[in-house]
Amino acid sequence: MTTKILALTDALGNLVRFVLLPGHRFDTVGVAPLIDGIGFDGLIADKAFDSNQIVADLNERGAKVVISQHPRRKAPLPLDSEIYKWRHLIENFFCKLKEFKRIAMRADKTDQSFSAIIHLAAAVINSR
Repeated sequence: MTTKILALTDALGNLVRFVLLPGHRFDTVGVAPLIDGIGFDGLIADKAFDSNQIVADLNERGAKVVISQHPRRKAPLPLDSEIYKWRHLIENFFCKLKEFKRIAMRADKTDQSFSAIIHLAAAVINSR
């Protein structure tokens, strides 16, 4: 069985919060617990997070929506391509996270131990 890691980083690419999901779940399921209780001015995400519910929630918060549009969307939303380029920060974070073999191989048996090693790895990454 696989595990998905949904992560939220700040503008510098540092981990703010993450959520573990089963590998067969849609990514959009984990967004609500990921952003709940956190204030932000904008969210940059890829097309896996393109859903009307997420866009409506972000608009309600007054946050700028910078989400790559899924090709099947009937009415595409405007995308600020210059801001979207900053999405590489989350990709860089995941590359650094996967340098830790236990995370890349999903070696831990329980969600609790897997979460603990992600927190530990994020602390090491931030200390570099």
